[in-house]
Amino acid sequence: MTDDSTFPDEVAGPFPEPPTTFEDRDERSITIRRYDPGADREALTAMYEAFDPADRAQGIPPTNEARIANWLDTITGGETVNVVAVDGETVVGHATLVPDEPEGTAELAIFVLQDYQHAGIGTRLLETLLGAGAAAGFDRVWLTVERWNDPAINLYEKVGFRATDTESFEHEMALRLD
Repeated sequence: MTDDSTFPDEVAGPFPEPPTTFEDRDERSITIRRYDPGADREALTAMYEAFDPADRAQGIPPTNEARIANWLDTITGGETVNVVAVDGETVVGHATLVPDEPEGTAELAIFVLQDYQHAGIGTRLLETLLGAGAAAGFDRVWLTVERWNDPAINLYEKVGFRATDTESFEHEMALRLD
């Protein structure tokens, strides 16, 4: 998505910045914090290795260790913004903003392990990522979601994303942070 006119005029937020700790609907203490490549890489890789392939969307996350490693190098490097949701020492969720054109624009991706879904973690993870993204200077965020993934679409709409293209196989959505 490169056309600024496809982003909503209204600004979403404000959103919290990491770190934050909360109790999810299953009474687990979840901490959302910035991703630390040195401390979190192994646990994040383990999360993606445990991710149920049936819940993959648009071919991600990848399914084997080598592909996961290459993919993580791309989505956690450079000017990306990443947050992880942690239950104890276990990474249970990850969200990333990958820079796009024009400057200040980012593509979003978010994943929560199946055993942790429907507990409010995805909402908090998404909101905290957007807060970190705004602090990092991103003012426009976009994503694609499979058109039949109603729970994800509802989550994105709840935090302020609006549909920009619903004519294709994928549902494209956008949000303005500033």
